[in-house]
Amino acid sequence: MKLTISVCLAGAILVAGASHVVGASGATPTKISGSTALALAGVIAPLSPTLSGAEKKAVAMLFATNSDIPYKKPVVVTADKIVCRTGNVDITVRNCEVTFGKTVKTVNGPTANEIYATEALAGIPPDGAAGSNFESLSKLSCTIDPNAIRQKDGSGADCTFQPGS
Repeated sequence: MKLTISVCLAGAILVAGASHVVGASGATPTKISGSTALALAGVIAPLSPTLSGAEKKAVAMLFATNSDIPYKKPVVVTADKIVCRTGNVDITVRNCEVTFGKTVKTVNGPTANEIYATEALAGIPPDGAAGSNFESLSKLSCTIDPNAIRQKDGSGADCTFQPGS
């Protein structure tokens, strides 16, 4: 009897695990826009090795409530993967790994907390494991258009990403 229950439990875990992997890899892209998209681009742009200084400054100014900026061209903020972790046992743990191509940037503390919180705001579901909470996404692409944002009609910031990694 115990062997039957163990085999059934192991089978259920195996099926559940396989379903989770299939679901994660087959997930459709999520789209967000408006203030949440600007916030997500705003916390990732400073880390990007591909954005110019002028592009980083433009996104920072827009994110800091200044829509009347001299930069006029759209800015595309991308990241291949973002994985953030907070601790629920060791409550001092806050870190994120942000991957841009072959470059991985690790941030801790307040910067990681900002990214983690912004991912939650964008609808990234948390996942837990042995004393930690995780949020992750992949294939982030945000387009920030200063000219559209200047119109103050809610447009000008759009992002797509895959939940999970």
